[in-house]
Amino acid sequence: MTAKTLMIQGTSSSAGKSLLTAAICRCFARRGVRVAPFKAQNMSNNAAVCADGSEIGRSQALQAIAAGVPPTADMNPILLKPEGDSHSQVIVNGRPLGSLAAAAYFRRRSEYWGVVTDALDRMRDEYELVVIEGAGSPAELNLADVEMVNMSVARYCQSPVLLVGDIERGGVFAQLLGTLWLLTPEDRALVRGLIVNKFRGDLRLFDRGVEMLQTRGEVPVLGVLPWIDSLRLPEEDAATLSEKSFNPAPTCDAGGINVVVIQFPHIANFDDFDPLENEPGVSLRYVHSSGSFGRPDLIILPGTKNTIADLDWLRSTGLAQCIMASYEQGSRVVGICGGYQMLGRRINNPYHLEHARSRVEGLGLLEIETTFQHEKQTFQVETQITDDAIAPGTQGQRVRGYEIHVGQTISQSTWLQRANLSTGSVPPANASDGARSADGRVWGCYLHGLFHNDAFRHAWLRTFQTFSQDSFSVNADDVLTTSLDRLADAFESHIDIQQLEQIIWH
Repeated sequence: MTAKTLMIQGTSSSAGKSLLTAAICRCFARRGVRVAPFKAQNMSNNAAVCADGSEIGRSQALQAIAAGVPPTADMNPILLKPEGDSHSQVIVNGRPLGSLAAAAYFRRRSEYWGVVTDALDRMRDEYELVVIEGAGSPAELNLADVEMVNMSVARYCQSPVLLVGDIERGGVFAQLLGTLWLLTPEDRALVRGLIVNKFRGDLRLFDRGVEMLQTRGEVPVLGVLPWIDSLRLPEEDAATLSEKSFNPAPTCDAGGINVVVIQFPHIANFDDFDPLENEPGVSLRYVHSSGSFGRPDLIILPGTKNTIADLDWLRSTGLAQCIMASYEQGSRVVGICGGYQMLGRRINNPYHLEHARSRVEGLGLLEIETTFQHEKQTFQVETQITDDAIAPGTQGQRVRGYEIHVGQTISQSTWLQRANLSTGSVPPANASDGARSADGRVWGCYLHGLFHNDAFRHAWLRTFQTFSQDSFSVNADDVLTTSLDRLADAFESHIDIQQLEQIIWH
C-alpha cells in the first residue's frame, strides 16, 4: 500500500517547518505508525552522513531520529551546500555532482525533478506515512514554475498541506492569509489546515485571532503552538547562531569554562558543539568579530564549506591575531575538519577546488599539511584514541562520529585510529586521524560528532579545572530524546490531533 503523505509548508523561512515535521514524526511513531520525513531539496552546510556515506540535511537526519528510523538519502534527494553568493555544491541522492550557479541549476530542473519524484515514490513504498517538509514560502511567485520543494511536490502526490505562520515575527494574519490568497485555486485547495507557531504568553489571548483566520481564510486552524524554551535540538540554519553571539564577551561563573567558537561565513556542522553548550559548567558562544572575542579558556575552529576563504576572513577580521595572542596567554585551541586544516602549516590546493590560489599558509599551531583532492570522503566511523595526551584516562576509548572532507592531512602526531568504517564514498587514505601539540593544548581531527561521545567529553572537560568526578554528567543522547519528546508533547497538547488524523487518513 502506498503511504499517505502530509506536507508542512511555512509562510517564510524559520517559521518552524523543520521542528513541526520532527514533532509530527515523533507523535505518529509513538502511535506505532511507520513514519518517515522527506524534503525534496534542502540548502544547508550542516549536513549529516548516512550509514552508506551519503549526505543529507541535518534536519532530515533529526526528523529520522524522531521517527525512529535510520536516515537515508531518499529523505533528502537534493542538498545544496552554499559555497559563495551565487554557487552551491549540488548533492544528488547523497553524492556530490559538482558546483553550479543558481541559473544553471534551474536549467536542469527537469532532470532533478525526476530525482525528487523517484525518491518520494520509494519512500511511499516503504512507509505508512511520509511527512514532507517544504522550504521558504509557497508564495514566492517568481519561483512558482521552477521550484521543486513546495506546491510542486504537494501536487505530485496530492498531499494535504498544513501552512505554518510565525507569530513571533509579527504580522501573522498577513503571513497566513496573504499566502493563501496568493496561491492558485488548485494549490489553495490542498491547504487543509493552519498552525500559528511560537506564541508567547496566554494562548487564550489569541482565541479571537483563530476565529478571524478561519473566517477569512476558510481553512481550519488546527492549533496555536507556544514558544518552547530551552529546546536542545540541533539547528540547521547558521542564521540562528546570531542568538548565541554576544558583545561584549560574557564572564563565566567561578570555575566555569569560557568557550569561543569561531563563526565562519561558511560555517558547517556546528551542531558538533551542542553537547558542550549543554554542560552546566560551560559558557559557549559564537564569535564573528575581534571586538567580541574576549579572553576565552578554549577556542574552537569548526568545520567550514570553504576553508581557504574562511581562513582569509579569519585574518582580515583580526580574529587570527586574537587566536594567536590568546594561545600565547594560555588558551587552548581545537580544530574540527576545516578548522583542523587551518591550524596546520599549509593547505595545498592543486586542483583549485575552493580558490584560485594553489597554496595557503595556515596558522602554524599544528605540524600538519593538508592537500585538497578531487574526491570527497564521507563516511560514518568508529575510532580509537591512541594515547592520553589530550585527556588522562582516554587512551583506548572508542569514539564514534562521521567524516566529510576533501582534504588529506599528513600528521606525525596522530591520536585517533580509524576502525569500523561505514560504506563511504571514498575510503580514507590512511587509518590514522588527528594531530596534537606535545602538551595537548592544541589539537584537531576530522571527526564530526566527537563531543557527542560522553566519556571523552567529560574526561577532557575535567582537564580544564580541578573538577570532581561528577562535575560533568550530561548524556547527549538523553538530551536529544528528552527534547524530542518535549516537542511532541507540546504538539499533541495544542494541536487538534483528531482533526489532523482526519486530514491524513481520509
